[in-house]
Amino acid sequence: MAYMIDLKTFTDPRGNLTVIERVIPFEIRRVFYIYGVDDSKRGGHRHHKTRQAAICIKGSCKIYNNNGETEQVYDLSSPDKCLILEPADWHTMYDFTPDAILMVFASEYFDAADYIHEPYKK
Repeated sequence: MAYMIDLKTFTDPRGNLTVIERVIPFEIRRVFYIYGVDDSKRGGHRHHKTRQAAICIKGSCKIYNNNGETEQVYDLSSPDKCLILEPADWHTMYDFTPDAILMVFASEYFDAADYIHEPYKK
């Protein structure tokens, strides 16, 4: 099941510095970011193998998650919070603010055969 982790952040009068070091629970093979999203939903899939770590580095969005047993909505609205998504986590991203930038680290290189687009049956 998906879960949130806190990213170490250093704050002083000059601003904030958030570090992503030794906290992502997999080797990173791919990085992508989503931005300029209208009122569409993104995602709508789960994976056979890929694990992901999602950070909304600017603005905010929501991620609906369903692992076949539990459903939950995560509000990503702070760049020091990271959502870990497991392969079984069918997810959609939505409610992006106009300035939102959602950065995602993935454990696998892109492979269309790794995607499962059908949601879990209720």
